[in-house]
Amino acid sequence: MKFTDGNWLVRDGYQIHFPKVVHDYHIEDKALTLYAPCKYINHRGDTLDGPLLTIKLSAPMENVVRVQTWHYQGEKPKYPNYTINNQEQALKIEESGQSLLFSSGELVITVDKDNFTMLFANAAGQLTVADQKGLAWIEGPEDTTYMRGQLKLGVGEHLYGLGERFTPFVKNGQSVDIWNEDGGTSSEQSYKNIPFFLSSRGYGIFVNHPEKVSFELGSELVSRSQFSVAGEHLDYYLINGPTPKEVISRYTALTGRPALPPAWSFGLWLSTSFTTNYDEETVTHFVDGMAERGIPLSVFHFDCFWMKEFEWCNFIWDRRHFPDPAGMLKRLKEKDLKICVWINPYIAQKSPLFAEAHKLGYLIKKPNGDTWQWDRWQAGMGIVDFTNPDAVKWYQNLLKQLIDMGVDSFKTDFGERIPTDVVYHDGSNPEKMHNYYAHLYNQVVFDLLKQEIGDEEAIVFARSATAGSQQFPVHWGGDCDSTYEAMAESLRGGLSLTTSGFGYWSHDIGGFENTASPDVFKRWTAFGLLSSHSRFHGSASYRVPWNFDDEAVDVARQFTMLKNSLMPYLFKQAVENNQTGIPVMRSMHLEFPTDPLCETLDRQYMLGDQLLVAPIFNEAGLGSFYLPQGVWTHLLTGEVVTGGSWVKKHYDYFSLPLFVRENTVLPIGASEVKPVYDYVDHVTLRLYRIADGSEIETPIYDQTGKLAAKFTTKKSGNTLLITAEQTDQPFAIELVGKESISASPVGEAVTTSLGVKVNIPAGTNQVSLTL
Repeated sequence: MKFTDGNWLVRDGYQIHFPKVVHDYHIEDKALTLYAPCKYINHRGDTLDGPLLTIKLSAPMENVVRVQTWHYQGEKPKYPNYTINNQEQALKIEESGQSLLFSSGELVITVDKDNFTMLFANAAGQLTVADQKGLAWIEGPEDTTYMRGQLKLGVGEHLYGLGERFTPFVKNGQSVDIWNEDGGTSSEQSYKNIPFFLSSRGYGIFVNHPEKVSFELGSELVSRSQFSVAGEHLDYYLINGPTPKEVISRYTALTGRPALPPAWSFGLWLSTSFTTNYDEETVTHFVDGMAERGIPLSVFHFDCFWMKEFEWCNFIWDRRHFPDPAGMLKRLKEKDLKICVWINPYIAQKSPLFAEAHKLGYLIKKPNGDTWQWDRWQAGMGIVDFTNPDAVKWYQNLLKQLIDMGVDSFKTDFGERIPTDVVYHDGSNPEKMHNYYAHLYNQVVFDLLKQEIGDEEAIVFARSATAGSQQFPVHWGGDCDSTYEAMAESLRGGLSLTTSGFGYWSHDIGGFENTASPDVFKRWTAFGLLSSHSRFHGSASYRVPWNFDDEAVDVARQFTMLKNSLMPYLFKQAVENNQTGIPVMRSMHLEFPTDPLCETLDRQYMLGDQLLVAPIFNEAGLGSFYLPQGVWTHLLTGEVVTGGSWVKKHYDYFSLPLFVRENTVLPIGASEVKPVYDYVDHVTLRLYRIADGSEIETPIYDQTGKLAAKFTTKKSGNTLLITAEQTDQPFAIELVGKESISASPVGEAVTTSLGVKVNIPAGTNQVSLTL
């Protein structure tokens, strides 16, 4: 929201009041409170009339500072609020002349008392500054009031995040309202709005308000980031890095770390699609068709029309098409499949559940006590009130019946168009609930899955989110078109989301709206199967590969099998995400923050810390990508490229830019046909240009996230020493790019398409190879 008219004027109807000096302050053990009048105090008469801002600085954890500012403190508390893992730290506060110094870890805030300014710095230097206009109370038209925060942007500073945004990846120059909307992937609207941004200068800002937050990022004032909320109070956190990974790790420590998804969820999901006609025969034909063509399938998803039209949601199988749903699910699960069904939090008037929910008061109400209804999406639909504990139990019991029938997961669609002219059971503020509703909705479903099938098996496939929703993986990108442009905008959204603390992200392979050309579908298939989660889904047409062409079948088979073989690596990344909050799919800037050429890249990404992926976005098959400094090896071909430059190269449908960093030990699993297997048994450790003097640990986890084995690789001169711990199972060592080795005491070196491979027998705990 903009308040000024150019550099000098204020917009008509607004008055901006900002602190001039710190007139007084109060030091507590865990907080520093500043009292800052919005005018200079030259004599006692200046203490009369006019606003004074109360500013409280505290540290919820080391290297994080919380800045709370009030004009009036007499407002009634409004809720819900984000759940923050505050672990208040004792502060180090010093006074030096006109300055107050406030320290939390390496983060130091210097407050100038005479001319109000807050300077934020870490051990590397200045991060940003809130000058006299950096905090403000604003009077608006018709008795509206706002609180505003402002921070200086340095030359070349880039900002990222704010949720899943399909606009340019670098957010400088953008006006962003944190307000969930069902707007597709081709507009400024977003399903997942997160009031958090990351700066390339080594800090992050989290605005702790579930209601609408308006950001002006180098837009209203080109040298300022700005955020504002309606009312009399502003609450934000400045999070120190200095690396972007450290910022995101601390942010997720505050707002919640992602749960560890089940290993089966990383396999290929196939959907009925949205408006297609389908029944058990159709579903079985698709499942069997995938098996007949050798395409490994892990999950089958039933989209909306598993329920009768006009009755979403009734949670009852449409018996016209599914006369024996329990038997059908049993037959599908005998094919080693997991089952997902589509749901949303809405109850249509024609649903047999509507009258019950209305009578019991389980739906959101109008101020006059009537049930709130409208006709968008479903005729006469109401919205479940998840602030009502009885409504939560009622809704969960309906889902439990499906779990008992054999359903393993729910696609938690919708949850964005939540009205504000309503009343909630617990008195929640409707403005705050608009975004926060998505959090409650997904938490209700996720908690039920944990309760019924266990913590290690719970997963949703969610569209809407707010801050903290990363705790309930996994999220997908929503309704995109079936074009290269939509494919690129989807990736921008995914990178923005994972930069906002979300560990996992998926998208509709081939696009949702319309039907992709075979060319787009094959390129999107490679991209989708090199994302954290992979699903074929669409709207009006079936997304089975053979509906496109025979080559699409081969492409789907190859990349699905590739992803399954990468599971020891991918699941390691997932466990580390659960422990640290660092996303599995991540921007180039997140992995290479000191490389200025990585700061703006949005058509490539890192899958974990070792694999670089650059999808193809054109009919010519031209890959255009940047490799950072170092030596990179193509995962599929073994091609070696020296980094530090842009590369342009043509790729057929069975390849794309997919490179491994040097000094990598990449664990390759023994199974290509499913994502769940023993990741240690016959694992191959692929060694990519191990540097002399290196010591690399390669942990491998089981499906519960427990350490199953650890391999340590050391190189000294021409000798490689590999030590295996916690396992006596056979494994292999593959030296990529090597044509031969001088000596192997445990087995003969066999030539492969990528190098030489030595099979290590069971019970071997240490191997020394001479190169």
